[in-house]
Amino acid sequence: MTDALATWTPAGLPTRGTLHGARVRLEPLDAARHAADLFAASHGPGADPRLWDFLPYGPFADPAAFAAWAVEREASEDPRFFAVVRQDDGRAAGVVSFLRMDQANGVIEIGHIWFGAALQRTAAATETIHLLARHAFDDLGHRRFEWKCDAANARSQAAARRFGFTYEGTFRQHMIVKGRNRDTAWFSILDGEWPAIDAAFGAWLDPANFTADGAQRRRLQDLRAR
Repeated sequence: MTDALATWTPAGLPTRGTLHGARVRLEPLDAARHAADLFAASHGPGADPRLWDFLPYGPFADPAAFAAWAVEREASEDPRFFAVVRQDDGRAAGVVSFLRMDQANGVIEIGHIWFGAALQRTAAATETIHLLARHAFDDLGHRRFEWKCDAANARSQAAARRFGFTYEGTFRQHMIVKGRNRDTAWFSILDGEWPAIDAAFGAWLDPANFTADGAQRRRLQDLRAR
Protein backbone atom coordinates (compact mmCIF):
# COMPACT_ATOMS: atom_id res chain seq x y z
CA MET A 1 0.00 0.00 0.00
CA THR A 2 1.37 3.39 -0.99
CA ASP A 3 0.62 6.71 0.69
CA ALA A 4 -1.97 7.45 -2.00
CA LEU A 5 -5.29 6.01 -0.82
CA ALA A 6 -7.69 7.53 -3.31
CA THR A 7 -8.76 4.12 -4.59
CA TRP A 8 -8.91 2.37 -1.22
CA THR A 9 -12.28 1.54 0.29
CA PRO A 10 -13.06 0.71 3.94
CA ALA A 11 -12.37 -2.88 4.92
CA GLY A 12 -15.10 -5.44 5.44
CA LEU A 13 -16.16 -7.26 8.58
CA PRO A 14 -15.09 -10.89 9.22
CA THR A 15 -17.35 -13.62 8.02
CA ARG A 16 -20.07 -15.09 10.20
CA GLY A 17 -19.51 -18.32 8.31
CA THR A 18 -16.78 -20.96 8.27
CA LEU A 19 -13.23 -20.55 6.97
CA HIS A 20 -12.06 -23.79 5.35
CA GLY A 21 -8.53 -25.16 5.19
CA ALA A 22 -7.05 -28.55 4.35
CA ARG A 23 -6.31 -29.45 7.97
CA VAL A 24 -8.75 -27.28 9.95
CA ARG A 25 -11.88 -25.26 9.53
CA LEU A 26 -12.69 -22.21 11.63
CA GLU A 27 -16.34 -22.37 12.66
CA PRO A 28 -18.17 -19.55 14.45
CA LEU A 29 -18.03 -20.51 18.11
CA ASP A 30 -21.16 -22.42 19.14
CA ALA A 31 -21.27 -23.53 22.77
CA ALA A 32 -23.70 -26.36 22.08
CA ARG A 33 -21.47 -27.84 19.39
CA HIS A 34 -17.98 -26.97 20.60
CA ALA A 35 -17.84 -26.51 24.38
CA ALA A 36 -17.42 -30.17 25.34
CA ASP A 37 -14.55 -30.70 22.88
CA LEU A 38 -12.87 -27.45 23.85
CA PHE A 39 -13.08 -28.20 27.56
CA ALA A 40 -11.53 -31.63 26.98
CA ALA A 41 -8.78 -30.10 24.82
CA SER A 42 -7.92 -27.44 27.41
CA HIS A 43 -8.64 -29.17 30.73
CA GLY A 44 -8.60 -32.92 30.09
CA PRO A 45 -5.74 -35.43 30.32
CA GLY A 46 -2.58 -34.10 28.76
CA ALA A 47 -3.80 -30.49 28.73
CA ASP A 48 -1.19 -27.74 28.65
CA PRO A 49 -0.87 -26.44 32.24
CA ARG A 50 0.46 -23.09 30.94
CA LEU A 51 -2.42 -22.48 28.56
CA TRP A 52 -4.22 -19.94 30.76
CA ASP A 53 -1.21 -18.12 32.18
CA PHE A 54 -1.61 -15.01 30.02
CA LEU A 55 -5.31 -15.10 29.14
CA PRO A 56 -7.75 -12.90 31.09
CA TYR A 57 -9.95 -15.91 31.94
CA GLY A 58 -9.51 -19.58 32.81
CA PRO A 59 -8.84 -22.19 33.85
CA PHE A 60 -12.44 -23.17 34.51
CA ALA A 61 -13.74 -25.16 37.45
CA ASP A 62 -15.83 -27.60 35.43
CA PRO A 63 -17.50 -28.13 32.03
CA ALA A 64 -20.55 -26.10 33.06
CA ALA A 65 -18.42 -23.05 33.87
CA PHE A 66 -16.61 -23.38 30.58
CA ALA A 67 -19.89 -23.77 28.66
CA ALA A 68 -21.23 -20.58 30.28
CA TRP A 69 -18.10 -18.75 29.11
CA ALA A 70 -18.57 -20.14 25.59
CA VAL A 71 -22.23 -19.03 25.49
CA GLU A 72 -21.17 -15.46 26.23
CA ARG A 73 -18.44 -15.53 23.59
CA GLU A 74 -20.59 -16.98 20.83
CA ALA A 75 -22.84 -13.91 21.11
CA SER A 76 -19.94 -11.46 20.94
CA GLU A 77 -19.53 -9.38 17.78
CA ASP A 78 -16.16 -7.84 18.72
CA PRO A 79 -14.28 -10.00 19.49
CA ARG A 80 -15.76 -12.44 16.99
CA PHE A 81 -14.85 -15.96 18.12
CA PHE A 82 -14.17 -19.11 16.10
CA ALA A 83 -13.59 -22.70 17.14
CA VAL A 84 -10.64 -24.41 15.45
CA VAL A 85 -12.05 -27.74 14.25
CA ARG A 86 -9.76 -30.48 12.96
CA GLN A 87 -10.76 -31.77 9.55
CA ASP A 88 -9.63 -35.33 10.28
CA ASP A 89 -11.93 -36.01 13.24
CA GLY A 90 -14.32 -33.02 13.38
CA ARG A 91 -13.30 -32.11 16.94
CA ALA A 92 -12.82 -28.59 18.19
CA ALA A 93 -9.26 -28.19 19.48
CA GLY A 94 -8.75 -24.46 20.03
CA VAL A 95 -10.16 -20.94 19.82
CA VAL A 96 -9.24 -17.81 17.87
CA SER A 97 -10.91 -14.46 17.31
CA PHE A 98 -10.92 -11.26 15.31
CA LEU A 99 -11.13 -8.13 17.46
CA ARG A 100 -10.69 -4.36 17.47
CA MET A 101 -12.15 -4.18 13.98
CA ASP A 102 -11.40 -0.74 12.58
CA GLN A 103 -13.00 -0.77 9.14
CA ALA A 104 -12.41 2.91 8.39
CA ASN A 105 -8.65 2.50 8.79
CA GLY A 106 -8.39 -1.06 7.54
CA VAL A 107 -6.95 -2.42 10.80
CA ILE A 108 -7.91 -5.70 12.45
CA GLU A 109 -6.39 -7.75 15.27
CA ILE A 110 -6.39 -11.44 16.08
CA GLY A 111 -6.39 -12.52 19.69
CA HIS A 112 -7.87 -14.80 22.34
CA ILE A 113 -5.78 -17.44 20.58
CA TRP A 114 -5.43 -20.69 22.45
CA PHE A 115 -4.73 -24.16 21.16
CA GLY A 116 -5.15 -27.38 23.07
CA ALA A 117 -1.93 -29.32 23.59
CA ALA A 118 -2.63 -31.66 20.65
CA LEU A 119 -2.95 -28.69 18.28
CA GLN A 120 0.11 -26.78 19.43
CA ARG A 121 3.18 -26.72 17.17
CA THR A 122 1.34 -28.51 14.35
CA ALA A 123 0.73 -27.70 10.70
CA ALA A 124 -2.93 -27.34 11.61
CA ALA A 125 -2.07 -24.52 14.03
CA THR A 126 -0.04 -22.72 11.36
CA GLU A 127 -2.86 -23.16 8.87
CA THR A 128 -5.23 -21.55 11.37
CA ILE A 129 -3.21 -18.33 11.41
CA HIS A 130 -2.88 -18.43 7.62
CA LEU A 131 -6.66 -18.70 7.24
CA LEU A 132 -7.21 -15.69 9.51
CA ALA A 133 -4.60 -13.56 7.73
CA ARG A 134 -5.82 -14.52 4.28
CA HIS A 135 -9.39 -13.64 5.21
CA ALA A 136 -8.31 -10.29 6.65
CA PHE A 137 -6.19 -9.25 3.66
CA ASP A 138 -7.59 -11.04 0.62
CA ASP A 139 -11.29 -11.23 1.43
CA LEU A 140 -11.80 -8.11 3.55
CA GLY A 141 -9.16 -5.74 2.20
CA HIS A 142 -7.41 -4.76 5.42
CA ARG A 143 -4.23 -2.70 5.40
CA ARG A 144 -2.90 -3.84 8.78
CA PHE A 145 -3.16 -7.14 10.68
CA GLU A 146 -2.24 -7.01 14.36
CA TRP A 147 -1.05 -9.44 17.05
CA LYS A 148 -0.65 -8.28 20.64
CA CYS A 149 0.42 -10.26 23.67
CA ASP A 150 1.75 -9.98 27.18
CA ALA A 151 5.40 -9.01 26.87
CA ALA A 152 6.20 -11.78 29.36
CA ASN A 153 4.61 -14.39 27.07
CA ALA A 154 7.71 -15.67 25.29
CA ARG A 155 5.78 -18.40 23.47
CA SER A 156 3.34 -15.93 21.93
CA GLN A 157 6.10 -13.55 20.89
CA ALA A 158 8.05 -16.38 19.24
CA ALA A 159 4.91 -17.51 17.41
CA ALA A 160 4.21 -14.00 16.10
CA ARG A 161 7.72 -13.70 14.72
CA ARG A 162 7.57 -17.15 13.15
CA PHE A 163 4.32 -16.27 11.38
CA GLY A 164 5.90 -13.16 9.87
CA PHE A 165 4.66 -10.41 12.18
CA THR A 166 7.02 -7.49 12.81
CA TYR A 167 7.63 -6.38 16.39
CA GLU A 168 6.76 -2.71 16.78
CA GLY A 169 7.31 -2.00 20.48
CA THR A 170 5.98 -2.54 23.98
CA PHE A 171 3.26 -0.55 25.74
CA ARG A 172 4.39 -0.41 29.36
CA GLN A 173 1.84 -0.87 32.15
CA HIS A 174 -0.81 -1.26 29.48
CA MET A 175 -3.26 -3.47 31.41
CA ILE A 176 -3.97 -5.27 34.65
CA VAL A 177 -4.77 -8.93 33.98
CA LYS A 178 -5.69 -11.33 36.78
CA GLY A 179 -4.32 -8.84 39.28
CA ARG A 180 -0.93 -8.55 37.55
CA ASN A 181 0.63 -5.81 35.46
CA ARG A 182 0.73 -6.48 31.74
CA ASP A 183 3.17 -4.78 29.41
CA THR A 184 1.87 -5.42 25.89
CA ALA A 185 4.09 -6.30 22.94
CA TRP A 186 2.71 -5.14 19.57
CA PHE A 187 3.25 -6.91 16.24
CA SER A 188 1.81 -6.38 12.78
CA ILE A 189 1.77 -7.47 9.15
CA LEU A 190 1.06 -4.79 6.54
CA ASP A 191 -0.75 -5.34 3.25
CA GLY A 192 2.41 -4.65 1.27
CA GLU A 193 4.20 -7.41 3.17
CA TRP A 194 1.39 -9.90 2.85
CA PRO A 195 2.02 -11.38 -0.62
CA ALA A 196 5.49 -12.66 0.33
CA ILE A 197 4.27 -13.90 3.71
CA ASP A 198 1.28 -15.58 2.09
CA ALA A 199 3.54 -17.34 -0.40
CA ALA A 200 5.76 -18.62 2.42
CA PHE A 201 2.72 -19.95 4.29
CA GLY A 202 1.57 -21.73 1.15
CA ALA A 203 4.97 -23.28 0.51
CA TRP A 204 5.34 -24.39 4.13
CA LEU A 205 1.87 -25.92 4.29
CA ASP A 206 2.34 -27.81 1.01
CA PRO A 207 2.34 -31.56 1.76
CA ALA A 208 5.62 -31.79 -0.16
CA ASN A 209 7.28 -29.82 2.65
CA PHE A 210 6.77 -32.71 5.08
CA THR A 211 8.43 -36.09 5.39
CA ALA A 212 6.45 -39.30 5.71
CA ASP A 213 6.57 -39.00 9.51
CA GLY A 214 5.35 -35.39 9.46
CA ALA A 215 8.64 -33.56 10.00
CA GLN A 216 9.05 -30.25 8.15
CA ARG A 217 11.66 -30.11 5.40
CA ARG A 218 12.03 -26.32 5.46
CA ARG A 219 11.15 -23.87 8.22
CA LEU A 220 8.55 -21.19 7.65
CA GLN A 221 11.09 -18.49 8.51
CA ASP A 222 13.51 -19.83 5.89
CA LEU A 223 10.87 -19.91 3.18
CA ARG A 224 9.93 -16.34 3.96
CA ALA A 225 13.56 -15.21 3.86
CA ARG A 226 13.99 -16.82 0.45
